[in-house]
Amino acid sequence: MDQPTDERLDQIIANLLRAGVSLSAAIVLMGGICYLTRHGKEPASYHSFQGTPEQYRTVSGIVAAAAQFDCRGVIQLGLLVLIATPIARVALSMVVFAMQRDWKYVVVTTIVLAVMLYGLVVGIAE
Repeated sequence: MDQPTDERLDQIIANLLRAGVSLSAAIVLMGGICYLTRHGKEPASYHSFQGTPEQYRTVSGIVAAAAQFDCRGVIQLGLLVLIATPIARVALSMVVFAMQRDWKYVVVTTIVLAVMLYGLVVGIAE
């Protein structure tokens, strides 16, 4: 397999980022329209703060809610896709550097990916 050129790799990564953000925006928009359609005429209660329900605090809960076309679950799924986009970009970069046998950048990118994933896991656990 031929080694892709740097310009081609940059284009692949740019397309990944563009697709991730576009997909995320479309999912959030769809969830937002659904939410406003179903709950748009309900009066807002600003007297007491209500945090995010438990089912929307875990990836499995969000996916389950979105699979049932729960509007808030769909919005949360779109936000998860948005969060996953830069992580996918770093993972793709790591693979590209490995294909190019640029081991210094593979190590650096692996560390960056590990830090991102650690932050995500710790953030979810709290």
